[in-house]
Amino acid sequence: MKKLCWLLAVASVSAAPEAPQITLEVKDYASMPITGFWDGKSQLNGLLARVNFLREEPGGGRGRFFVNDLNGPLYILDKTSRKLTTYLDFNGREGRKGIFHKLTYEAGWGNGFINFTFDPDYTHNGKFYTIHLEDPALPGSILPDNAAFPGFNTSGYTVSRAIPTPGPIEREAVLIEWTDANPSNSTFEGTAREIMRVQLNTRIHPMGDFIFNPLARPGDPDWRVMYISCGDGGAGEAKTAIRSNPQRLDTLVGKILRIIPGIEDHKDISTLSENGRYRIPNDNPFASKAGARKEIWAYGLRNPSRLSWNVDSDNPKNNQLVADVVGLHTWETVVIIHKGANYGYSLREGNEALGQDNKTGPLPDNDRIPVQLDETTTAGTVVPTYPVVQYGHVKGGGDAIGSGYVYCGKAIPALRGKYLFGDITTGNLWYADYQEMLAADDGDPQTMAPMHLLKILWSKPEGGSEVYSSMAPITEAVYHARGSRSPGLPGAAAVAGGRSDIHFSVDADGELYILSKSDGVIRRVVGATSK
Repeated sequence: MKKLCWLLAVASVSAAPEAPQITLEVKDYASMPITGFWDGKSQLNGLLARVNFLREEPGGGRGRFFVNDLNGPLYILDKTSRKLTTYLDFNGREGRKGIFHKLTYEAGWGNGFINFTFDPDYTHNGKFYTIHLEDPALPGSILPDNAAFPGFNTSGYTVSRAIPTPGPIEREAVLIEWTDANPSNSTFEGTAREIMRVQLNTRIHPMGDFIFNPLARPGDPDWRVMYISCGDGGAGEAKTAIRSNPQRLDTLVGKILRIIPGIEDHKDISTLSENGRYRIPNDNPFASKAGARKEIWAYGLRNPSRLSWNVDSDNPKNNQLVADVVGLHTWETVVIIHKGANYGYSLREGNEALGQDNKTGPLPDNDRIPVQLDETTTAGTVVPTYPVVQYGHVKGGGDAIGSGYVYCGKAIPALRGKYLFGDITTGNLWYADYQEMLAADDGDPQTMAPMHLLKILWSKPEGGSEVYSSMAPITEAVYHARGSRSPGLPGAAAVAGGRSDIHFSVDADGELYILSKSDGVIRRVVGATSK
């Protein structure tokens, strides 16, 4: 039965015979400063630049990208000159000239200065938000240090009480609101306000991404309302009591959260948080449920490391929040996020049951799981919500799903309506038709949208071009060209061996970029051919 279930799942993600073969044309865009380690001691040894997100500055007038490196820097990348400027640096560890003395970055792939995003009203208020990880046990002050960034006024900065998570704690995820007094600056000048801290059990699966509803406008109830993906902190694969944390409604890990960062916004339809630093919408699904965290929007997720929002102005029903969820040992998945939905982890992985031994098997005939309020209290049962795309930890698949986006640009018509995503380690890239993803969101765990392998035509820096079946040989070639001392790609991965470590990003026009930590390069998707 288990083998049959697996075969059905594989069949559901195989390429349809009539699907066009698409080849992406990719060109190098920018090489990031090398911040990697060569000491052989760090888990992250050899990754040249841990570039994690690229976002275009709202407004477009200054023509700037902002790019973060997990090792600490937040850069401004001028779109015309490709010149880089360090806007902020979060790494104040062990004599480094950054802001946070307790930043932890040297172990855990998603660790360090995780992410940043701009406020929807950034052009008027200069606000943006960041997520970074801290180790409470590290020496040094927990307060930020502005010695290297004197424009950062730290006088009013205070630390919030960490929101507790059951079990032993190794890390804290910190969400901060920054206000730049002059957004045209090339270095930060202004103030910052800590919004929340969330305890994490281990060094993996942090608070990873946040997003605002791009369709909300001033006056709408969702205007400046933030959706946050918070990983399970490694709890869901443990053999101890913390295993149930992703299912528990009294904790924030393994969840999608929905909050209002501004405490003066939406006062009539929200409640002030326990720490008084953000508000919680009253229409959140568990806002009135005794014992549950009011911030929760959806739950039962392992590591929802990337969020995207498809925008279809012609059909609002197609406007969906989508998460790429990194799996455990068997499945990598794409899920459509619904209000109040339970995605099953750590009782499900992909469209299979997950046992206490972390092995997958067939779903039970009565496919319901308890609604877990805390360690011992339940409140009925619920049918899990299942992925719309998934692939296995097998050759041709990969180890960890990366980011994905529905292409909404204008430059490459062949990609319109397609959800493009990739595997972090193998560098495999695929697309799925977004309409087929919506159709697969039908409650049947066996229904999946077909996924189709993308080829890559890479324009080499030295001239000429060549077609590849994944990003791995491209990133490996540049990894060595930039002085790597490793015989292959860095890091470790069960399927890939090493890590290409790629992610998609998009600019304000919806055009695609591919970031790779192994070689520290940003590449632009400049075209696509379809056969």
